Amino acid sequence: MSSSQQLKVEEEEEEVEESGRDDEEKKQAVRKTGRGRASSGGRKVTFGFHLVEGKTPHGMEDRHVAEFRRLEDGNEVGLFAVFDGHSGSDVATYLREHLFDNILREPGFWTDTMGAIRRAYHRTDRKVLRTAKKDEDGCEGTERPRRRGGSTAVTAILINGETLVVANVGDSRAVACERRGRARQLSVDHEPLRERAAVEERGGFVTEIHGDVPRVDAQLAMSRAFGDRQLKEHISSDPDVAIEDVGAGAEFVVLASDGLWKVMSNQEAVDAVRGTADARKAAAELVGEALDRGSKDDIACVVVRLH
Repeated sequence: MSSSQQLKVEEEEEEVEESGRDDEEKKQAVRKTGRGRASSGGRKVTFGFHLVEGKTPHGMEDRHVAEFRRLEDGNEVGLFAVFDGHSGSDVATYLREHLFDNILREPGFWTDTMGAIRRAYHRTDRKVLRTAKKDEDGCEGTERPRRRGGSTAVTAILINGETLVVANVGDSRAVACERRGRARQLSVDHEPLRERAAVEERGGFVTEIHGDVPRVDAQLAMSRAFGDRQLKEHISSDPDVAIEDVGAGAEFVVLASDGLWKVMSNQEAVDAVRGTADARKAAAELVGEALDRGSKDDIACVVVRLH
């Protein structure tokens, strides 16, 4: 991109390392793994990511971002995100390609960061929902949805190695390991029961069916998401945003889709990898632990170590 320089990122395709899993599970499990590093704000920052396709009857729907950029104004930003798509991967893929660019280009990002991120989330969602009037070959055609389904988002922007800005919609989660190994959740899980009043004010309803999770309009297991055209009147894409000073005491941050958090608590995740110095190995270990605990969902995990 003309506005930034992307710093070193290493990615590789690799097979599952655990010997206890059978060949079929190995074949479908690991999709992508990798690591990266940068010196940011006088400190070394490393990150690693690991993605695994679940055992649900659809293709991989999780997406991620993990990179550093040197901006033209001299600031350096680490960009980390997990997007958990549902009813297809269209929206998660679009967010991977466009959400951070929209955030960084939003007027007022440096002076009103929270407001700029909220505006960028809303603007991106409007683009996701926009209909296309042309077919792929450029011929005029009937209006059709450009992207199907929806997606969660949890984004983290590390500014010059000192300030971490976390935003999210849905139930993908960011958790920090603070001094002495205490886990602290940085994002907010947008659950239908928790936001029932807001859903009902918009004209929707929340179902509670035995054996299933609560759902908006008996369909969506979260009250905020990108996309989801048919439910948009009843759900929101308004993010919760938090700004953290990570200059003192924070050891690392984990971002992951709910395939991990369904089977691990925040503290369990932190405890599992606090002793793992390599961020990529930490991400892979967390995914492996979630699989061992019976997670069947897609899992995307990013670990950012603040040395």
